[in-house]
Amino acid sequence: MSDLALAQNHAFQLARTLMVPVTLFRSGNEFGVLPSDELEDGEVEAIAEFDPFDHRPAH
Repeated sequence: MSDLALAQNHAFQLARTLMVPVTLFRSGNEFGVLPSDELEDGEVEAIAEFDPFDHRPAH
């Protein structure tokens, strides 16, 4: 499993645990996750947002 796939999996699980939207972002060579409402636009390179209330099938 790649680092990105692992980060996406953990971000999705965190969103489901906290029941808040979270944003997966890249900072240098590392990945991070924060609740989406704590990030300012353009503050980080956002990769994906995971919303626990969005029930669409995974891509």
